[in-house]
Amino acid sequence: MAVETQVGLGLEHAVALLATAVVAAPLFRRLGLGSVLGYLAAGLAIGPFGLGLFSDPESILHVAELGVVMFLFLIGLEMRPAKLWSLRKDIFGLGAAQVLTCAALLSVIGIAAGLPWAAAMIGASGFVLSSTAVIMKMMDDSGATASQAGQRNISILLFEDLMIVPLLAIVAVLAAAFGLVDENARPPWQSIALAAAAIGVVFIIGRWLLNPFFGLLARSGAREVMTAAALLVVLGAALFMQWGGLSMAMGAFLAGVLLSDSVFRHQLEADVEPFRGILLALFFISVGMSLNVPTVLAEWPWIAGGVLAFMAVKAFGIYAVARLLGSAQREAVQRAALFAQGGEFAFVLYSAAFAAGVMDARIAAMMTAIVIISMVLTPLVVLLLNRFMPQSQVSRDGVEDAADLHGRVLFIGFGRFAQLVSQALLARGVDMSLIETDVEMIQVAATFGFKIYYGDGTRLDVLRASGAGEAEAILVCVDKPDAADRIVTLVKSEFPNAKLFVRAFDRGHAMRLVQAGVDYQIRELFESSLTFGAAVLRDLGFNDIEIEETIEEVRDRDAARFELQLAGGIEAGRALMRGNTATPQPTPFTVPRREGKALNEEAAEAVGEKVD
Repeated sequence: MAVETQVGLGLEHAVALLATAVVAAPLFRRLGLGSVLGYLAAGLAIGPFGLGLFSDPESILHVAELGVVMFLFLIGLEMRPAKLWSLRKDIFGLGAAQVLTCAALLSVIGIAAGLPWAAAMIGASGFVLSSTAVIMKMMDDSGATASQAGQRNISILLFEDLMIVPLLAIVAVLAAAFGLVDENARPPWQSIALAAAAIGVVFIIGRWLLNPFFGLLARSGAREVMTAAALLVVLGAALFMQWGGLSMAMGAFLAGVLLSDSVFRHQLEADVEPFRGILLALFFISVGMSLNVPTVLAEWPWIAGGVLAFMAVKAFGIYAVARLLGSAQREAVQRAALFAQGGEFAFVLYSAAFAAGVMDARIAAMMTAIVIISMVLTPLVVLLLNRFMPQSQVSRDGVEDAADLHGRVLFIGFGRFAQLVSQALLARGVDMSLIETDVEMIQVAATFGFKIYYGDGTRLDVLRASGAGEAEAILVCVDKPDAADRIVTLVKSEFPNAKLFVRAFDRGHAMRLVQAGVDYQIRELFESSLTFGAAVLRDLGFNDIEIEETIEEVRDRDAARFELQLAGGIEAGRALMRGNTATPQPTPFTVPRREGKALNEEAAEAVGEKVD
């Protein structure tokens, strides 16, 4: 009976955790606040100082840290050794400069607040170690991980992970200086040597043993064994690094890097990903649970002041280092907002400092609360920054505005589609004017010999300045259907003598263009799709006559269906579409194609889905 009660209690905890995760993340994302803040708030709500469903958040936190471990493993899989080596200057240059600068500034703040110098230094050093989980999750959600700025952020996080070993050694040195040394503790030199040895062993195993190991398991054909092996590699590397005094996340990251060139890389990623997601959510929930609300209420002036001072000073230090080392203004501000919090490694450092007598219980509890609150505030700070910070402006140096153009043909938009269209016209010496709103596209195209002017085709004054009134043909090649529709309306109203050729996005857009009276429209993927299908048929052994007849029949069916849709709406003509299920097929027939119209491919809006 006792066993049943314990199991029931465990299941209640599991259900509570899953329920809060399922509710909080979508709700906060819908509110525009991000899933990280949702998980933190959920943890606070169900923790010991909320509803009291959990009394020991630290035990959950230790398990949930595996989510951070798996996250770093997946990041490592994307970071090949050559790429990691190329980041060495950012890791040991930018990372070291940021950590040392911010640690010095925050130590001064702590001493000025009246803390003993040793406690101030350790408190500052712990706060400098930003939260890998918060930063990586937010970059992952925003898609910034693969950007150059994202890679620099990862470099800084890697250096901060490495710093936990020397910082723990400093705690031991300070404890010895105060006569509080633990007789069982390792000497600092031994800790550093053990950490280096752990890295070496993980490197050797990952470099020469893991690929043969996975190859042997793959030949067994047992899918569940491969999943177990993937988890074994991640957790084993993390555990080994922990034995060496390093962070578990560092071990998992290194294992991922060593497997990034493996033929089993994608299978490993697929096996680990589901565990990573749920455990990372659990990590943020447990951090929210760990906030000691009574301590915050009792010491709120000191804690509130500490949060504001530490976050502001750290952000200033990060921004200054970023600018001095050549980062752009926007990147420096974004990094300052993202890194201006403490992280999970501070908990380890403060616990060690308290155990060694370098920090007393009150200071350790206050610093821990400051770190947790800063982690909670970071998503809000980044959200406010993204909302109110002006968008970055691309330099328009060397780009001319459209003015007094007189081309026989006017291109509006000059992306990949228009560039290919232009080749036939240029081959015949047709005089053309080109306008585009993407400054980078204009600058890149200039290196290929194109003179493109900056101009927004949805504005009547720009159309006039671009020579729309004199052009024989106006080619609307923009990739946004709404913008194309506005341009068509303007041209039909103000420049009715010009022939209007328009790139259509899908069937619905093509229908609107025909109804607007354009002279020619083509769905952007129609011709390439037919060519692709013809190539597949040829490779499957069909002869050229069979292929030509088949492609022509597809054209005829598409044209007939399009005519029916123009008359009866987007859902008309469904019987003319072939499917791969056993449905009655209409009798074959031939429909003459309209002169001057290539009635084409791709997706139709039908019942909320795109169907061709």
